[in-house]
Order: sequence, then structure tokens, then C-alpha cells
Amino acid sequence: MIIGNLKFNSLERTYLMGILNITPDSFSDGGKFSVLDNAIGHAVLMAEEGADIIDVGGESTRPNHQEVTMEEEISRVIPVITELVKVLDIPVSIDTSKALVAKEAVKAGASMINDVWGFKKDPEIAYVAAETGVACCLMHNRDNTNYNNLIDDIKNELLESIKIALDAGVKKEKIVLDPGIGFGKTVEQNIEVMANLSKIVDMGYPVLLGTSRKSMIGISLDLPVEERLEGTIATNVIGINSGCSIIRVHDVKENFRAARMTDIILNLRNRK
Repeated sequence: MIIGNLKFNSLERTYLMGILNITPDSFSDGGKFSVLDNAIGHAVLMAEEGADIIDVGGESTRPNHQEVTMEEEISRVIPVITELVKVLDIPVSIDTSKALVAKEAVKAGASMINDVWGFKKDPEIAYVAAETGVACCLMHNRDNTNYNNLIDDIKNELLESIKIALDAGVKKEKIVLDPGIGFGKTVEQNIEVMANLSKIVDMGYPVLLGTSRKSMIGISLDLPVEERLEGTIATNVIGINSGCSIIRVHDVKENFRAARMTDIILNLRNRK
């Protein structure tokens, strides 16, 4: 898969997406990077620590978040993306579900659209991806937790997102899937998804895993947000072992080291 000007080969190693929230209310780092210089500095640091992609978000997606207008979201992310593409040699992703925000972000230099609603909230976003040729990450999400068969339902709903993308003209090789840990699922359901990640991988697309500091870890270990690093690393190692290609993280340095060590072991095992 090509994202921006870089070729990603998941058979060689795991890739890291560094999280850059330009929001006052994100669950983990709200308000920390809403000043432009702070945002750029943190993105540069994440790149130095091993991030392969920087994911810029202008609206929190935490439960019960306050929705922002399209204009506000654009005003938050576009100045950051514009500067990031000047100082970084790695791709920048836009974390949005709004077509116009995605369009403006790509115009500013973003080379990936990361949609937590899998192109279902604003179907026009699929045409933005198709017309601009950028990569896209389609996440599983829904507004309830009433599943008939959890894994089968998630796979079928991801197939719906894939169909929206393909019907709009997005090329198959531009699509990444995300099982949506923490979205439309109970803690127990999130853990079940983690135990069955290989079934999502078997759908034939690169899989991005986003567990960083999430409540699944906090509730399971009874830990606040700032103490969820070890739990995050554990979930990412399991994800890599299950075949996930990209891990989305706040703490790049520590997860980079864990991912590299996991890759070294798995590469040796797979050569035997």
C-alpha cells in the first residue's frame, strides 16, 4: 500500500500511527496540542520516536463528546496539516467523518482519510477519497451494542463500508480496516474482538488497531488514563501477533520498541 510518498509493506514490519488531537476535550490529551507550535512540536517528536504516520483530529470521538461544526473542525486542523507537511517526511492522516473537512485536509497535504464511521455518516467522504486517490481507513462503528454474532456482524458491517468505498471509486489497495475497539461495543465485546483480530485480518485488507489508553484497558485493570501504557502495549503486541499492520498510539517511543521486538520474533518464526 502507498500512503503519500511512502510504500508500506506490512510483511516487513508493523507501522505506527501517532495520534495528534487538536481538541479541547479528547479523553486522553484534550487541550494539550491546541496551540499550533505545541502541535507541530509534538508531531515532530512522534516522528523522531518512530511514527510512520501522524493522524490529526479536530473533533473528539470519545463517548458523549461535544460535536463541533464543520467550520470549527476545519479551522483546527488545516493550519496544523499545512505546517506538518512542510516539516515532516512522513504521511499525514486526517481523522474526520465529514467530507468537506476531508477535502480541505487533503488539499492542505493530508494523504489519508481516517473515518471512525467507515464512510457511513457522510457518504460523500467516499467520493473525496476516490477523487483525490488518498488512502482511507474504514473503522467499524455503530450506535448500539446489540449484536447477533459479534464477529460476523462486525465483518458484515465492515463489508458495507468497503462497498461504499469501492462503489465510489476507491481502489481496493487504498483501503485499510479498523475493527473499532471502543466504538459501539461493551468492554467484554472489545475483549472478544481482540481475541478474534485474525478474523478481521483474514478479510484481506491491512488492519489498523487503535487501543491506546482506551477504557477497555482502564476498566479491565482499574487504571486511570495516564497509567494505561502497559495495557496498551499488551494489546498492540497481541494485535501484531494476530496480523495487524498498523497500530495507532499516543506513546510512540514505547510502542515502537514493543512493536520492533515483536516483529523480530515473528519474522524469525515465519521464516522457519
